[in-house]
Amino acid sequence: MKRRILGSTGISVSELALGTMMLGAMGNPDHDESVRLIHTALDAGINLIDTADVYSQGESEEIVAKALVGRRDDVVLATKFALPLGVDSTGSSANHSGGSPRYIKLAVEHSLRRLGTDYIDLYQMHRPDANTPVEETLGALTDLVRQGKVRAIGASTFAVEQIVEAQWAAERRGHQRFLTEQPRYSIFNRTIEAAILPTTQRYGMGVLTYGPLGSGWLSGRADPTSGHRAGSAPSVFDSSIPGNQAKLEAVGALTMLAAEAGLPLAHLATAFVLAHPAVTSVLIGPRTPAQLTDLLSASDVVLSDEVLDRIDEIVAPGTELNSDDNYLATPAALLDARLRRR
Repeated sequence: MKRRILGSTGISVSELALGTMMLGAMGNPDHDESVRLIHTALDAGINLIDTADVYSQGESEEIVAKALVGRRDDVVLATKFALPLGVDSTGSSANHSGGSPRYIKLAVEHSLRRLGTDYIDLYQMHRPDANTPVEETLGALTDLVRQGKVRAIGASTFAVEQIVEAQWAAERRGHQRFLTEQPRYSIFNRTIEAAILPTTQRYGMGVLTYGPLGSGWLSGRADPTSGHRAGSAPSVFDSSIPGNQAKLEAVGALTMLAAEAGLPLAHLATAFVLAHPAVTSVLIGPRTPAQLTDLLSASDVVLSDEVLDRIDEIVAPGTELNSDDNYLATPAALLDARLRRR
């Protein structure tokens, strides 16, 4: 499998990376099968494994730890923090989430324990924290790098202005900066092409994209509104929603295009994401070994300019067919009316 350098980290990573959100109670509860899935990915040349503390409430990290016994030094291990993980006696998750130095110090120790390792190659902030100045977050993460617990730091699903603010804050304060960004990107989710991807290029950041199959819409199933994810999030696949109707129409057109190119739709979708020059590695998130085997066979697919132009005609660059698919956090100014009134 081909490798690329992850931004300015100097780390060489495979073009396809293994995302483990679906390993554990959220997807595949069979630990033995999940471990075999990870081993298959590693044997195929994938060297980057991405997980998060919230995936199945830490279970995904524990599964990854089992799979990496005896193989840790060969793997670029990435995990994430910041999304709510637990509550206090009042039911509040405020001190069990976010980017405060207090929480970061707790979260990293828990992840290191679950992962069975003494260092994390890439520690990523899963979502921005409106309640903590980003320089405070970067200061705490810088301490982890200096202590050797973390090799590099990154962010996930940040808006373009948040990416820029974090870069400026790091320069002003002399902190470690976010060296990577992990955005959602697929044929159906192209808004990051307008500003986020050009900004990551400007700052020399590595980009690890997730969701290349659009939550299963581009998997090639006869009925994309069915399947495991459709059962767990039916509103995301409700065909009566106008944005989802547009997706169904686009799936038909893309399926025909994939057939003309001699490709399964899932391979066309994955290769489309890899074709963007800002993208370092595409996270694939299989739930079963069969899904992994299918996606691995897409690693050598390169789309012609003609095919990419046809995709642009079906879904215009920089657009999203369903605005509800935008995973960027809603700004605090829109959530709290008091912030808009005197």
